[in-house]
Amino acid sequence: MSSADLPLFRFGIIADPQYAAIESQVEMGRYYANSLAKVASAIETFNGEELSFVMTLGDIIDRDFKSFDDILPVYEKLRHEAFFLLGNHDFAVAPEDLEKVAERVGMPARYYRFRRHGFHFIVLDGNEVSTFAPPENHPFRTLGRERLAALMAAGAENAHAWNASLSDEQLAWLADEIEQAKAAHEKVIVMNHFPVHPPCEHDMWDRERIVALLSSQDNVVAYLNGHNHVGNYGKVAGCHFVNFKGVVDTESENTFAIVDVYSDRLEIRGFGREESRTLSY
Repeated sequence: MSSADLPLFRFGIIADPQYAAIESQVEMGRYYANSLAKVASAIETFNGEELSFVMTLGDIIDRDFKSFDDILPVYEKLRHEAFFLLGNHDFAVAPEDLEKVAERVGMPARYYRFRRHGFHFIVLDGNEVSTFAPPENHPFRTLGRERLAALMAAGAENAHAWNASLSDEQLAWLADEIEQAKAAHEKVIVMNHFPVHPPCEHDMWDRERIVALLSSQDNVVAYLNGHNHVGNYGKVAGCHFVNFKGVVDTESENTFAIVDVYSDRLEIRGFGREESRTLSY
């Protein structure tokens, strides 16, 4: 095998474990407690490969701050670097714990970036302007209520309290990170909990402006997310939008992926319920 046939690097993806030590809700297809074993099994597979890192795309827990005490130790068996971003369920905690969540999972900030082998990874905080993540009297919670009310009045399909949006400041930061990457001749992969494309009821409230930004920049190759547990895929201009399936949804069958990164494509190797895809750029 020539070096051209080898990936530049690989990383692992897990979406929506939504762990909690509670009864399964079979009619909803939610097997909360079973996620401990499924995440452990995914980590066993990840440990058998040479990975640069593993990203969990939010909804690490379903509810209760103490749920982190059960699931985070499972990640300690991972021999690769573990990155996290936050989903809506990660904020289903007591009000006094809302501002502790990012620190509890070891995140450097609520949104951040890192680089690997000429790729610029941008990790978003999709919950920033919402009705659930900011503290009760925070301006972003007030703005979240206003944005949701406006979407509801317009009859938008994604006008749900379990969705959220970026602040204008975070959107400007995202645009600036993309420009910095372009100047450094780096390709960009964006990661977030919430989908933005193809349109569905689980999308970010401000999906249009996010898609417009990402699809207008030729160095942005992919946007990876969870939240919509059935999964999804779409493409706008040169940007691939991949929605990974939710771990919590089945009693025993798993779902996770390993992404092989090449200079001209991403090869997603799906395990369990996750689909395999080739994304060329």
